Amino acid sequence: MKKSTIWLLATVMAFAFAGLLYLQVNYVSIIMKTRSEQFNETVKRSMLQVSKSLELDETKKYLEDDINRGQNNFMYRKGVNSASLGQIINEEKYQLQITDSNGGVQQIELQSFSSQKFTPRSALSQQPTNDIITTSKDLQQTLKRRYQYQGGLIEEVIYNILHTANLKPIQERVDFKKLNNYLKTEFINNGLNLPFIFSVINKDGNVVYQSEDTGKKPLPSDVITQVLFPNDPPSRQNYLKVYFPTKGDYLRSSITFIVPSVIFSMLILVTFIFTIFIVFRQKRLSEMKNDFINNMTHELKTPVSTISLAAQMLKDSDITKSPDVFRHISGVINDETKRLSFLVEKVLQMSLFERQKATLKLKEIDANDLLVNIANTFALKVEKYGGKLDIDLQAEDSAIYVDEMHITNVLFNLMDNAVKYRRPEVPLELMARTWNENGKLMISVEDNGIGIKKEYLKKVFDRFFRVPTGNKHDVKGFGLGLAYVRKIIEDHKGSIRAESGNGNIGTKFIITLPLIKS
Repeated sequence: MKKSTIWLLATVMAFAFAGLLYLQVNYVSIIMKTRSEQFNETVKRSMLQVSKSLELDETKKYLEDDINRGQNNFMYRKGVNSASLGQIINEEKYQLQITDSNGGVQQIELQSFSSQKFTPRSALSQQPTNDIITTSKDLQQTLKRRYQYQGGLIEEVIYNILHTANLKPIQERVDFKKLNNYLKTEFINNGLNLPFIFSVINKDGNVVYQSEDTGKKPLPSDVITQVLFPNDPPSRQNYLKVYFPTKGDYLRSSITFIVPSVIFSMLILVTFIFTIFIVFRQKRLSEMKNDFINNMTHELKTPVSTISLAAQMLKDSDITKSPDVFRHISGVINDETKRLSFLVEKVLQMSLFERQKATLKLKEIDANDLLVNIANTFALKVEKYGGKLDIDLQAEDSAIYVDEMHITNVLFNLMDNAVKYRRPEVPLELMARTWNENGKLMISVEDNGIGIKKEYLKKVFDRFFRVPTGNKHDVKGFGLGLAYVRKIIEDHKGSIRAESGNGNIGTKFIITLPLIKS
């Protein structure tokens, strides 16, 4: 798959995820806005009902006050004097039948009171018709007087409410404890069983009462306001403000589904990023494997061609008659066979390391002695290219528990790389050093070769990775040497890192290994 195709797929997936995330955020925003509007509408409706209840309470209070004042002027309040002793209250009872719309009959008993001079029963019985008419007229007059009296009371109450109620301070018109109970009842009836704080603001804008002491801090801006006694003149209106501290939690509780939605979205995002990472990694590994195959083909072709040529030369009878030439050709075949075996073994060895941990034959050795022996063996190869090898043994405690063969291979690989990547115009300078640091053994191999760019210092230990050199391939290899080195060091519970010199000239590999005593 081409790199451009991978980037196109990544862009499409990123755009789709961004669109999905935008829709989710927009949907949640709409839900929160709708729920907030519904919440505010419910609170306003409840507060309006509370305001009406307060108006009814005030009207009832004025009615009771006027009725109490009216009782002081009730007719017949004065005592009976001597002039009225000749009069009595004559009581007549009448039965009225009323038929309702359903055909039912109701009987109502009426009694009338009339003040008149005493008349004997015999005289009344002689004039029944006239007494009934007189009593009916008296009853009508009494009802008329009562209607006029009650109407006067109502008119007086209305006058007092219109012209005197709004002149009183709000604290005299409202019982704040009753107001708190009204609010709590209305909110619960409308499904808002939430803690709240309310305050009453008078016509001058001052806080007259607040349900909770919040110090000098005013209520937050997210409050809902309702006019108390809306029929008061605008200049004398008082206000009720209510604030819900847990409003945000209440609104968010209605969108609890967003939590799993966010979790799943994050899983999709992580999976998407991981997939892209894997795709690019596989592409890089694929390119490395292709380079590995090309390099391996070239490396294997050389010894195979040499062995083939030597075999053809052995067929010549003249060569078989010359023992020196025969020994030379046989040596070439032997050397190339060993080289071929080494290349094949190196590939198989790396495949084994990928599947499982290497089998190590551990034993106690002295790192200083091991480094001296390797340096003595490698010194001839360095001198062949006009270089020199220096050893600096500063480690006082150098006893380590390692596999001697693998550690020897590690140090050989590092020194061999210094020879391979030397600068042809500059004599090679190779330094091997040991020292102790933080209770561990440190071994370094440093050269003055072409160096490694800083962006490649960590990648050089990856399998099949080779530092890009453009179209030049002066040094052939598989990109397995340093991967093998890191694998062996890590299997010995150690670590290795690479450092580049000033101006990317020279390379320094530092190995850390645990000591036996630690």
